[in-house]
Amino acid sequence: MSTIELSTTLLTASAPIRNEPVQARSTARLAALLDSAAAVIDEIGYERLTTAMVADRAGASIGTVYRYFPDRIAVLQSLAARNSERLLARLAGELAAEGHATATDALLGVLDVTVDLVRSEPGYRSLRVGDVLDLLPPSAEETANGVVAGAVADALEQRFALSLDDSGRLAIATAVEVIDALVARAFARDGDGDAALLDEARRVVRATVAGVL
Repeated sequence: MSTIELSTTLLTASAPIRNEPVQARSTARLAALLDSAAAVIDEIGYERLTTAMVADRAGASIGTVYRYFPDRIAVLQSLAARNSERLLARLAGELAAEGHATATDALLGVLDVTVDLVRSEPGYRSLRVGDVLDLLPPSAEETANGVVAGAVADALEQRFALSLDDSGRLAIATAVEVIDALVARAFARDGDGDAALLDEARRVVRATVAGVL
């Protein structure tokens, strides 16, 4: 199992699902509930999301929602974990791609993947991987962005035969935070993404890891 696959497993395991689905039918129902939550968040943001809205959008009873989620926070935590899973799955391919001449180019691919998810994944712009609400369970030792940054650093080490010290890993972690924050800002009022802010994000990422990668 690769580092990014392991990170995906760890983040997904943190999702507080009340009853883990054991049959394809239950898995599909859970996915439909999360899809419905994402669609509502895409329209009104996460602050106003309720379990009743999730049930209504999914065409399910409120009891069905509570079968899997004890409250709205659990819905948000589980959706954030799914977002993290999808981000890490995309990054696994992006960071291993032969088209990146340098580690910095590959790191900028993290920005490109994030932008694409914001544009294509309902609710991602608002919730992202959950750190915006500090949604990881209290027992979690790392933030979601921290897990992503660690996986990115490990993948860059493997792909480009690097040996990153603490300062190198800190620079990558900072770059991941920059990407998360500036991409969110770029799409806050512009559905296509503010091109100037996205360009600035690329500039800041390059400056952050200059001399490290």
